[in-house]
Amino acid sequence: MKTIYDYSYLQLEELVLSLGWKKYRADQIFQWLYRKHAVTFDQMTDLSKDMIAQLNAQFCINPIQLVEKQVSRDGTIKFLFELGDGAFVECVLMTYNYGRSLCVTSQIGCNMGCTFCASGLLKKQRDLTSGEMVAQVMSVQLELDKEPDRISHVVVMGTGEPFDNYDNVLNFCNTINHDKGLAIGARHITISTSGLIPSIDRFAAEHKQYNLAISLHAPTDELRSKIMPVNKAYPLGSLMACLRRYSVENNRRLTFEYILLKGVNDTPEMAGKLAALIRGMNAYVNLIPYNQVDENGYKSTDYKSAMRFYDALMKQGVKATLRQEHGNDIDAACGQLRAKHERMRRQ
Repeated sequence: MKTIYDYSYLQLEELVLSLGWKKYRADQIFQWLYRKHAVTFDQMTDLSKDMIAQLNAQFCINPIQLVEKQVSRDGTIKFLFELGDGAFVECVLMTYNYGRSLCVTSQIGCNMGCTFCASGLLKKQRDLTSGEMVAQVMSVQLELDKEPDRISHVVVMGTGEPFDNYDNVLNFCNTINHDKGLAIGARHITISTSGLIPSIDRFAAEHKQYNLAISLHAPTDELRSKIMPVNKAYPLGSLMACLRRYSVENNRRLTFEYILLKGVNDTPEMAGKLAALIRGMNAYVNLIPYNQVDENGYKSTDYKSAMRFYDALMKQGVKATLRQEHGNDIDAACGQLRAKHERMRRQ
């Protein structure tokens, strides 16, 4: 059954009109879902019994069920959900001094094949609908309602390549951003891509205010092609030219994500090449500690080496941050918990 979460505010207006209802009914339903956090249509007391019956006959609200919840010593929480078709999706809630940030999944599995990532252990089965992404946010928000607290930031950086599911991801962002709903600010929503140039160009042309992050992870074509096969289709020269077009079109700061892999991309030489690649751009580098995945064989860089890499970038005029490590005592890496459950299911 289709979830009502699939509908953005404007799409919900179109839906109620198609049902022969007044347009303002969309506003009522939307606020019940995202302001009052209704979990059943029967809670929507300003709708008629006939309207509620029609909604119950055609839609569900939340299409996912919690399977497992892991809590790290540092407060990071990993959620594993099961969808209506039996597929698993996961998301991660992290606590920062600026609020609670949720990392959501956009696809079941991933075809990008990044060699360090647990998501690629299971190939893409299908895209998530926008409603299945909204459901991740709302399921976690219902957990936070008990504290009470709220999700202040959302990053689309979980399993999957968001720009390989462009329309659903943007519809999702529009829903959680809408000021009559969760009202998560556009500057608090980040979409991460491994570098799909056609979608980045489309995103630039649409002048969206959401943040754009690039999963870079290597400063040379030789290394990036080894660890990120997408680089063979969209090499660094073409990607960087695309990102410069984006910056000119939107005057927005870019984030380059760079996972530090011991002995692979964490040397001072690599720091110099990275600085040369992005120097002069309106951008900064987010250095990320690696959550080790047993199947992939990579190791996490030690803190001293990470700081040496950070210092090398800063000395060469490139702004950088060294992200706090999260969830290293749980299955926090993208796709890690889901992959474990899929293995258990096959046994």
